[in-house]
Amino acid sequence: MIMGKIILEDMEFFAFHGCNKEEKLTGNNFIVNLEIVTNTSKAEKTDKIEDTINYQEIYRAVKQEMEVASNLLEHVANRTLNAVFRKFHGIQSGKIKISKINPPLGGKLRCVSVEIERNT
Repeated sequence: MIMGKIILEDMEFFAFHGCNKEEKLTGNNFIVNLEIVTNTSKAEKTDKIEDTINYQEIYRAVKQEMEVASNLLEHVANRTLNAVFRKFHGIQSGKIKISKINPPLGGKLRCVSVEIERNT
């Protein structure tokens, strides 16, 4: 069995995740990176989209989850990874990293990130 990775890098979203009242009202920018491991052997031979996991559909699933406000990045990451596993069959493992850009922490900080990884 040939395993391959489908990686969506630096997806940008504006969302309302955070514990602070300000974050819930004004929102923030987020970067999401998602990596899934799946059997790519059939698609490698057929060159047909139906023989792989369509990364446009993966993007839509991530976008849909990012639109649901949460207090914690851990919750968003878990919920999003669960949605991807539920919607797309054949995923062996997945890893997601969500970064909040310029979080309101009272100092200069490019981002804060949460990363989780899961196997089936």
